[in-house]
Amino acid sequence: MKSTTLKKTTLRNALKFFGLFVLVFSLFAVSSCRSDDDPVDNDFFAGTYNGSISYNDGSSTISKDNGSVFVTKIASGTKYNFRFSDGIPDLNGVEFKKEGDNILVMVGGTATSYIRIDNNELKILYFADGKTWTANCTR
Repeated sequence: MKSTTLKKTTLRNALKFFGLFVLVFSLFAVSSCRSDDDPVDNDFFAGTYNGSISYNDGSSTISKDNGSVFVTKIASGTKYNFRFSDGIPDLNGVEFKKEGDNILVMVGGTATSYIRIDNNELKILYFADGKTWTANCTR
């Protein structure tokens, strides 16, 4: 009888702990994705930019005026992933360097191929393997 009561108590305590953990993690996740977060100065960054996006691979074109790009900073600290809406392929592992106070610029970028991120804007004109991605978005 004592064993059954002990197991129930242990299970209740484990469920309470798990519930508390989920609550704390949820609060952290919501607060870390605020729109006033700066992708330059954060160790962890995730944010959605909305606006016009497009993609062309030579045989098909996707273009949306109300698309979105979900940007995440990956573990390396200098590389970012870009997840596009509307079936546009993602760009992953793009390396950046800080330029000025609050702007990130793609390493190896030129006047005709670049990605720029700051707190409020995302601008992409990116060419790779005969494919073109563009974005002019804000958050």
